[in-house]
Amino acid sequence: MRAKMSETTTAPGSTSQSPQEYKLEAENELRFEVEGEGDVKVTLILVEGQAEIFGTELMKGHAYTFYNGAKVAVFTWTGATVTLSDGTPAVAYIAFETPMVFYSNIHGILEQFRQRARDEDQPMKGPTCMVCGPTDVGKTTLTRILTNYAIRKGWTPIYVDLDVGQGSVNLPGTIGAVVCEKPSNPEDNSWSLVAPLALHFGHLGPANNGVLYNKVIERLSQIIKLKRETDKKAAMSGVFINTCGWIESHGYKAILAAARAFQVDIILCIDQERLYNELVRDLGASTKVILTPKSGGVVERSRQFRIDARQQRIREYFYGPSKNLYPHSFDVPFSSIKLYKIGAPNLPDSCLPIGMKAEDNQTKVVTVQPSMQILNHLLSVSFAQSAEDSIKVIESNLLGYVCVTGVDTTRQLITLLSPQPRPLPSNSILLLSDVQFMDSH
Repeated sequence: MRAKMSETTTAPGSTSQSPQEYKLEAENELRFEVEGEGDVKVTLILVEGQAEIFGTELMKGHAYTFYNGAKVAVFTWTGATVTLSDGTPAVAYIAFETPMVFYSNIHGILEQFRQRARDEDQPMKGPTCMVCGPTDVGKTTLTRILTNYAIRKGWTPIYVDLDVGQGSVNLPGTIGAVVCEKPSNPEDNSWSLVAPLALHFGHLGPANNGVLYNKVIERLSQIIKLKRETDKKAAMSGVFINTCGWIESHGYKAILAAARAFQVDIILCIDQERLYNELVRDLGASTKVILTPKSGGVVERSRQFRIDARQQRIREYFYGPSKNLYPHSFDVPFSSIKLYKIGAPNLPDSCLPIGMKAEDNQTKVVTVQPSMQILNHLLSVSFAQSAEDSIKVIESNLLGYVCVTGVDTTRQLITLLSPQPRPLPSNSILLLSDVQFMDSH
């Protein structure tokens, strides 16, 4: 890829003396990363022309602020002038070659599906598109671009997130979906969440409980189907599915299961020829698989970066993206909570009751006794009212999340961090997650 490096003499994260101006020609992309110590930030302003960030159109003259860890790509179809100020990005350059024309052509194909569904008055023929590939190839970014493009055409697509490791709709450890009526926020890539759907999984990777992962995917696909049957516009607008980077062994089987459960029309396989050929072989002619290039701006993320991003995602849930929310902290007696986890330890077949399969243990709801082992763990607050039926617990939507910030075994109390004041919803069931959050406030 040919790229023009910016001439930056200031240390990354330091304060700039004057705004840095970048003139972008048509189909150019300004890529920059914000890194540094403390609350470093970079402010972007579109001065002239038209530009977008991951499919969301920028407003001229508006100041967009990006904080430590942000990796941003400002693309223009017609040419634009932008400035960066407040701080100096760690990396900033103009890329002349991008896959955006290819992505735009994909959008055109999906738009044909939508137009045909509207013209023939068959809403369920709206497109269902799934994006897959290994880690760090830009799956979430591409899914977001295509979703934003559909919204800008007046549609209200359903965005589905199956990536339990990071979570772009809900918190890590869950899968979910949301009907998108407005483009995502270019500053933090978040959607305007109105009644999002969330299902509890409880782990950071599908491999931790593949049986449960497939079960919640199947349930989510059923809910999406019912939504499309009752919401004509959403049905015509289509579904965009973001997946995780687990593509081998059981991970590949999970991709196949998701493709079949959601009855996917198009799969965009990013930068992985082997996965592309396997999908073409196993899914047949009913699903179109397209080998898709990744952007040159995609960078490999370290394990620590993923951990930090996950912590930031959870922190924003409780404190808000701009730290403008004030969560509540309160004590709850051990005796007044119903705490469970999904999945019991594996047992040999000889130890199982007659007629019970080993995989049944993976979807079993078991009681958890409060102890220091749950400290700093997230708990999902379920709509389910009883744990007697494991399937109902697995299939129930979530009200939200709380975090265990203290455990007093002497007084038999746990301290919860919650976005809502006490008490917890009546008869609510709490589901233990492997996901942990260290509240530094």
